[in-house]
Amino acid sequence: MSERLHIPDHNKLFQEDKYVRQRERKREFEAPCSEQEVQETLEYSRSKEYKDKNFARSAVVVNPAKACQPLGAIMAALGFEKTLPFIHGSQGCTAYFRSHLSRHFKEPVPAVSTSMTEDAAVFGGMSNLIDGVENSIALYKPQMIAVCTTCMAEVIGDDLSAFLGNARQAGALPEDMPVPFANTPSFSGSHITGYDVMLRSVLETLFNQSTEVAQSGTSGKVNVLLGFDSYTGNFAGIKRILAMFGADYTILGDHSSNFDSGATGEYTYYYGGTPLAEVPKSANAQGTLALQKFSLRKSLSYMKNTWGQQIVAMSTPLGIVATDDLLDEISRLTGRAVPEMLIQERARVVDAMTDSHAYLHGKRLALVGDPDLLLGLITFCLELGMEPVHIICSNGDAKFKKEAEQLLQVSPYGAEATVHVGQDLWHLRSLLFDDPVDLAIGSSHVKYAAKEAGIPLYEWASRSSTGITCIVIPSSATRER
Repeated sequence: MSERLHIPDHNKLFQEDKYVRQRERKREFEAPCSEQEVQETLEYSRSKEYKDKNFARSAVVVNPAKACQPLGAIMAALGFEKTLPFIHGSQGCTAYFRSHLSRHFKEPVPAVSTSMTEDAAVFGGMSNLIDGVENSIALYKPQMIAVCTTCMAEVIGDDLSAFLGNARQAGALPEDMPVPFANTPSFSGSHITGYDVMLRSVLETLFNQSTEVAQSGTSGKVNVLLGFDSYTGNFAGIKRILAMFGADYTILGDHSSNFDSGATGEYTYYYGGTPLAEVPKSANAQGTLALQKFSLRKSLSYMKNTWGQQIVAMSTPLGIVATDDLLDEISRLTGRAVPEMLIQERARVVDAMTDSHAYLHGKRLALVGDPDLLLGLITFCLELGMEPVHIICSNGDAKFKKEAEQLLQVSPYGAEATVHVGQDLWHLRSLLFDDPVDLAIGSSHVKYAAKEAGIPLYEWASRSSTGITCIVIPSSATRER
């Protein structure tokens, strides 16, 4: 090519004059309010009076800090070897789940859909599911298919168990192929709910299809569950820690390879994942260590009640105290002492926290995230002498709120904190104007509220390989001030 291919930066593209003029002409055509009226309304939306009205609303949600159940179910499915996520619903929903995960991980996400349309909404989607299963097996050669649902299938009441039974009778689905399934309506719960119900179904299906008999403590292994963890480096981190202990372990639901594969020039549908044969054997493990508990409730309940497992469940282990607890539990389950290397790394982290104390002490902040991550962040920020003020958890519940408030009450740095459960990012916007803070920590969805409030947003990036501390980076939307 004589000329280099020029791909404009999408962050700057629509700031070019032609696009600015296009928006101005569109605004004139639509007969908008005057600039004065717009400014007056904007200022009113930042007032205490508007905040009270905002928090009084109950019939509408504006920009919640959560996603829907099938997205979590897809992540759970991709944690197992050669497993194909199968969404019983419309193509549009499936495209959203795939694109959402691909935008975050920068990796292709394999998933198929039954492509339900108007006729399936009236007559049911059984034929779509049977044809879809048969085609998926022929094209993608999975060892397991994990089926979840979208709103359409749930509203019309499609019976997955009956449909899959009919698929086996029709010969579309081999008798020996495991097909865990979960009902994941998007109008209830969130992504962590979908992750949990799909993971439980995978564990139950593979165990029931095996000849294993649950004999907890006979294998000497340790089961490890990371839950809905969107940071693939955390898997490498916990594997490193367990290897330093010399522990024999099985990670149940290891999606790190699928969401962080290398560029070899060849694409495959499946990367890594927990071997299917290892799942039934996990019923004989010494115990189960869960690094999240709110995203694993049903899975841990199944492992405890059916497998008789010893369960150690904690929220995301961030900071010195939480990581000490993690290492102590690994030491207890494995019967091995904490490695000297980790003790030295702990000392360096304490030194780093001391060195940064002058910059972080007394900083007021807003936190947004899932329940387990927020509990870890609260603990970590209190250790640093930072003061959480606004804590937003769109998919939290009363149990999370109680636990978060207990953490805050034992520290003087948590005295001004308020935990908001079920609130959304439009509530956060009102809070940032009514009671300003120094910074916010959350996902990139928080960037609009943070930018308007004039505070930096730090996006959660990763824990270090030790699991002891964290790395946060300023959002591009609020980096330059």
